[in-house]
Amino acid sequence: MNFGKSRTDRDDVRSDSRIQSLRKISFNYEGRSEDLEVRPPDVSCRGMFIATNQEFPEGAVLKLMFHLTLTGAEIHARGEVRYCLKGVGAGVEFVELAPEAAKKIEQETELWSQKSSRKNSTTGK
Repeated sequence: MNFGKSRTDRDDVRSDSRIQSLRKISFNYEGRSEDLEVRPPDVSCRGMFIATNQEFPEGAVLKLMFHLTLTGAEIHARGEVRYCLKGVGAGVEFVELAPEAAKKIEQETELWSQKSSRKNSTTGK
């Protein structure tokens, strides 16, 4: 990973659509479990950004459980911390995500896209 890249540069190289569609996330790291009510992070089939003040070292593996907002689907995954922004949050890439869970995230992404398209067509954007 190139640490000289800004967040905008990272956004430009993302291959999957990201949505802000989580209600709550739970994670376990080094024997500690934590439940977070999250500010809207983003999630894709490849990973997520977790808005938290907690700092994680790069390479730390988190056991994650979260619910998608529109479908209510419960997702379980293991993710590796790729970067951590002090006081802001951590970028996590999924290293274990069941195909069914990936499909649920894809469905959520499609629903958000449809919802956004309908909203833009009614507001004239």
